[in-house]
Amino acid sequence: MNQARLLKVLIAPHISEKASYLADNKQQFIFKILPNATKPEVKQAVELLFDVKVKAVRVCNVKGKRKTFGKAQGKRANWKKAYVGLEPGFDIRFRDTE
Repeated sequence: MNQARLLKVLIAPHISEKASYLADNKQQFIFKILPNATKPEVKQAVELLFDVKVKAVRVCNVKGKRKTFGKAQGKRANWKKAYVGLEPGFDIRFRDTE
């Protein structure tokens, strides 16, 4: 795979209560990814950026919410997220806490 493409596949980590639970108990991390990203690309990107061994990748499409702005109707953009499971013994530290 093209290394420049792999550096763009992951947009941001998805931080939520569910994501924190999965990270602590199941060694799974959730990332917001490009809409046209594939599972092999996500796996290679995580291994390249965080120097870890990936066990499995699951992806899902998230539909944007409908919103009302006064009288006008609007819709947030659709996006894609990936659940990345790591091999035992590996961990991703987004922020060092002491």
